[in-house]
Amino acid sequence: MAKYRQVHTTFWDDGFVLDLTPEEKYFYLYLMTNGNTTQCGIYELPYRVIEMHTGYNRETVQKLLQRFVDYGKIIYNESTKEIMLSNWAKYNFINSPKVKKCIEKELLAVKHIPFVKSYVTSLEQLGYRIDTVSILLDDESEQKESELNNDKGSIPYPYPMHSPSIDLGEEEEQEQEEEQEEEREEEQEQKSSQSVSSQSDFARLIEFTNQNITPVLPTIAEHLGYILDDYKDVDLILAALQNAVFNNARNKIKYAEGTLINWRKELITTYQQLQAKEEREKNNKRQQSNKSSYQKPKGRTELVPEWFHNRKNSESSSTPAAESNSNTIDFEVERQKVLETLGKKESVSNG
Repeated sequence: MAKYRQVHTTFWDDGFVLDLTPEEKYFYLYLMTNGNTTQCGIYELPYRVIEMHTGYNRETVQKLLQRFVDYGKIIYNESTKEIMLSNWAKYNFINSPKVKKCIEKELLAVKHIPFVKSYVTSLEQLGYRIDTVSILLDDESEQKESELNNDKGSIPYPYPMHSPSIDLGEEEEQEQEEEQEEEREEEQEQKSSQSVSSQSDFARLIEFTNQNITPVLPTIAEHLGYILDDYKDVDLILAALQNAVFNNARNKIKYAEGTLINWRKELITTYQQLQAKEEREKNNKRQQSNKSSYQKPKGRTELVPEWFHNRKNSESSSTPAAESNSNTIDFEVERQKVLETLGKKESVSNG
């Protein structure tokens, strides 16, 4: 499978494309350029993969697929989840030995044989031919025809027929081969499930960055992919990005990387470990607040009126006043005493 798909510039001027809605143009480009596409234009594309790539729900995906089936641009097989782009060979076939070998391998891996026959027929109409696949299909058709003819013209034999004996060693080899094939299929299923989960994790990072940080350009998407490959846990990475948004960092992605580095130094490599750390910090803060709020109660205190404290001052202020009153001189009495004394003296002098 090639890493790049070419779209000719005349695509946008095509009469069919001009009549499409924006949603249909986007979906048509997706069918021609998504990561599952092959050189022969026949590839497996389950609904859930389309949903993950495009963001559409199941109902929208089915409606769009049916539209392009009605337009005659694709054929979709429900049982094998394979899709065939009808005009792919006409516009994308390259008549070179390397490309032909690649196409032969892809066609041999196709599960829905009618797709292969249709593709080979379209090549023959265009003047091309892939010999090995054609021979293989001819052999299969001849075998089926011979089986049907034998079934029609054969007369059942009334007596049992003994089949030739099979060597036990050959049976063991066949069993081992079957087991190996089953193991290979299981490995492929595991790899495919892992790739789908990693793609969904990457889609979550892209969605969060688009909504909260910045539009995701190819360079930013590549950078986020490196971060996901390094730290694995998408929830932990999202927590770091949320932290960068909360702190209004200037370069939020670099800020989140610094946060992830610090967490790794603290041996925090999963989101569960981060939650456990935050819970411990909350408990420590609660304990400290409880200690600071608790104080040992003091003994009973009696309320004393203010006049009680000022009683000594009032007593001391009243005592000098009394003394001053007792020590005051009555001038009138003293004057009378002086006059009496003077009158006595006058009478004595006249007598």
